[in-house]
Amino acid sequence: MSGNIELLNTTLAAARAEDRAALIAYLPAGFPTVDGGIEAVKAVIAGGADVVEVGLPHSDPVLDGPVIQTADDIALRGGVRIADVMRTVREAYEATGVPILVMTYWNPIDRYGVERFTAELAEAGGAGCILPDLPVQESALWREHADKHGLANVFVVAPSSQDARLATITAAGSGFVYAASLMGVTGTRASVGAQAQELVGRTRATTDLPVCVGLGVSNAGQAAEVAGFADGVIVGSAFVKAMLDAPDEAAGLDAVRSLAGELAQGVRKR
Repeated sequence: MSGNIELLNTTLAAARAEDRAALIAYLPAGFPTVDGGIEAVKAVIAGGADVVEVGLPHSDPVLDGPVIQTADDIALRGGVRIADVMRTVREAYEATGVPILVMTYWNPIDRYGVERFTAELAEAGGAGCILPDLPVQESALWREHADKHGLANVFVVAPSSQDARLATITAAGSGFVYAASLMGVTGTRASVGAQAQELVGRTRATTDLPVCVGLGVSNAGQAAEVAGFADGVIVGSAFVKAMLDAPDEAAGLDAVRSLAGELAQGVRKR
């Protein structure tokens, strides 16, 4: 079975045709439970998310800030496994028809087996994978199997990336380019900053792929600001914090659905 890279491509193209940015939500699998995590993904989609990244919880998430680290710890203590990540992708995709990607560090895939991981992700209806710590020059094996199974290879660029490096990264990618708006770990910020706009401009000079900005967006105003220069707005920590701060799971689902609705309005006010 082929993965859903084409669904991702058409979804991002449709947002562009509507003269707006896409809203891309991130939530870790297994948080607060496997079933609860699946319902959370459905809730952000019901609120207005165009694309969802499902995080594969990791014991040492070096690029993730304290909010996502807390959620990952809850998921890992609950016994989440790669099979649960695949189940989350499958059930969310089957229920909504929205493109679902997995965001993961490389080590779990390497241990699980690249062919096994890509085949299972495609079979689950996944659209691709974001691999923030896999260097492009070491990605040939991953790209071979992902391409074979119809999965997007989304790589991350940062403000520190030189122009030649940007060109190398974007040439190897597919689906979209993940532009990290700030140096440092994930988390909400008071201001997204001008670095992001400059990075998007430099990245666009190297590729026709959509450029989506993550790290720091937490409210509709920031979403509108980023939507003014990016093809997609990626929000993670704000959704996770809404779940963490809720008194119970039902309230958490209401909170992420409501936040997605506010952000979806924001990306339409570019």
